[in-house]
Amino acid sequence: MRVTLAGYQAVSILHGGPSTQIRNTAKHLPKFGVDVRFFDPWTRLRKEDTDLFHLFAANIGTYHLAREIHALGIPLIVSPIVFSLHTPAFVRTALRWGRLIQRTGKGLWFDYAITADICQWASRVLPNTAAEGKLLSEGLGVASGKIIVVPNGVDERFYTADPTPFVEKYGVRDFILNVGHTGHARKNVLALIRALAGIDHPAVIIGRFISGEYGDACRREAAKHRHILLIDGLDHSSEMLSSAYAACDTFVLPSLFETPGIAALEAALAGAKVVITPYGGTREYFGDLAGYVEPSSVASIRDGIRGALERKKGTELREHIRKNFLWQSVARKTAEAYREVSGKDT
Repeated sequence: MRVTLAGYQAVSILHGGPSTQIRNTAKHLPKFGVDVRFFDPWTRLRKEDTDLFHLFAANIGTYHLAREIHALGIPLIVSPIVFSLHTPAFVRTALRWGRLIQRTGKGLWFDYAITADICQWASRVLPNTAAEGKLLSEGLGVASGKIIVVPNGVDERFYTADPTPFVEKYGVRDFILNVGHTGHARKNVLALIRALAGIDHPAVIIGRFISGEYGDACRREAAKHRHILLIDGLDHSSEMLSSAYAACDTFVLPSLFETPGIAALEAALAGAKVVITPYGGTREYFGDLAGYVEPSSVASIRDGIRGALERKKGTELREHIRKNFLWQSVARKTAEAYREVSGKDT
């Protein structure tokens, strides 16, 4: 079975969760009889060139590609990677009003309508969580029969990560850790830094410090506190990143929402305790084995971290992640969805 994978144009620049999801899914799909190739926008794609087209992200960045793949008659699989803090009822109403406004003239774009269109064109829609699936079906009107929940995954290499390289280079261990983008308000790093200000414990924040109002504010706030170490951009494949996960005590991801936050899965697999947002389906991955905080409250984030620091590390969470969320398992479920659409065993 030949499958072409694609995402939005900036996916390789952002180095975020979608990039990790695409690359690792592609890495493991051949084990299940799938011939994987990445979409090349400079090479003409014909219907006979591929059996399926798998698009990661259903947003303005992928809209035109999805539309043209659908027009070519190539079966489309979509991993939407969407979530909203609004209820499905609110989303349904917003979509209806957006559609009405769009009819008044050209050039009017609405996020919900874009996502709904892409999912409508797809033969199967693969949300990362049941919560995302509910938003798609009840909010955006995606037929429930085409929705298959395929979770995000984690690379098994983090299970054997060695803390030594990070400890030797930076001289700190058993610290509080956050990994992600600091320039995006959704990641809520500024609130995290303010919470860390009231905790007398070493903390490390690793990520791309994007220039802009929010990213610059994060830098300024962190600079006030000597116990907060900022490390700008470790490559996802680097030994130093996996070593940081293994060397930390508690990993914190107090985002406005996550689906579910690949970095949190990686840290958990490396043995870290996890404190995370409750929004976006995170409980479907971490259950009662993580601490949950209200991202809008600095006090809640601070209390959640303090509570985690007081607990001893255990093995239950890392074994749960290893059993259920390795990329091999994700690729197998993805290949099963492909077979449903193509009717081919391989």
